[in-house]
Amino acid sequence: MEKIILNETPVRTAKNFNINNIKLENIEIPKNIKTFNNVQVKVEGTTNIVEEAETNINTLTYGVGNKLQNIEPNKSLKITIKSKKNQEILIDFNLDKDLIDNIEINVEEGTNAILIIKYKSENDIKTFHSGIIKTILQKNSKINLVIVNLINIKSNNFLSIENELKANSILKYTIIDFGGKNSITNYYSNLQEQEAENELNTIYLGKDNQLFDLNYIGELRGEKSNMNIEVQGALKDNAKKHFKGTIDFKKGCKKSKGNEDEFCMLLSDTAKSLALPMLLCSEEDVEGNHSSATGKAGEKELFYIMSRGFDKKEAMKLLVRAKFNKIIENIQNEELKNEILEEIDKRLD
Repeated sequence: MEKIILNETPVRTAKNFNINNIKLENIEIPKNIKTFNNVQVKVEGTTNIVEEAETNINTLTYGVGNKLQNIEPNKSLKITIKSKKNQEILIDFNLDKDLIDNIEINVEEGTNAILIIKYKSENDIKTFHSGIIKTILQKNSKINLVIVNLINIKSNNFLSIENELKANSILKYTIIDFGGKNSITNYYSNLQEQEAENELNTIYLGKDNQLFDLNYIGELRGEKSNMNIEVQGALKDNAKKHFKGTIDFKKGCKKSKGNEDEFCMLLSDTAKSLALPMLLCSEEDVEGNHSSATGKAGEKELFYIMSRGFDKKEAMKLLVRAKFNKIIENIQNEELKNEILEEIDKRLD
């Protein structure tokens, strides 16, 4: 099996940072993709929103890499948001076999919705997931999009996300990234027109020898557009994480704002975290901020919690949940929220 190079940064940095891309070995890309049917779709109200479609999204601006993006999908969906009632759509993939999915989302002018896409697999099944999710928001539209990765840590997870935002559209993205032996995500937003707004919130939780590589890119082109990235994570055992965040102020985006904040909590001495937040600018009168930090669980906080009768493991769980809580609260579906909290406890045992 060959070494594959994925998730290139939009701008090259010094090689000694060792973060321009991710090199993976022993990745077995499936050749014979079987039909995938183990997906459930639940829609509040109107039902003609999600349809099966013969589509193959293979022209992305960035993406994790052409080698994965050009695999023929075995599940393709088109989602058209037409309602103004903020209805909830849940798409639940249960990976009992390899999944290559292409999902196109069109949010029509003046509409809004909540869309949840969940990937989960049983603990004893080794699978391969490579997905593409492309979202286009028309003028004055709004969508709250939640991606939940709960696949097991025997499997590999690759996800390419691309968004186009028209004038006055609002995209609120929440990514819960827990699963995968290797979990590689490329997220790209093109804020094309004035007063477009994208908020991206992510939590990740790694254990054993998991590897997370997060490459988040926002390009602001319209005046008074706004991009905000917040990432909170925790790593235990020998888990590793690479975070690459780029906010690029393009010509024409006067009075725009971009912020990115990333924090990683290390729960062991052998966990490793790398981060590269970048701001690029070719326009005047813009505001950009970035920060990144890594630290161990605070001894004072642990001591305080343990003095209230909790053992160290339970105290750790409370600290992690406290860090993640602000982002988890973005999820309005109570059943899903409880499932995520239970998964945090399980992965920290």
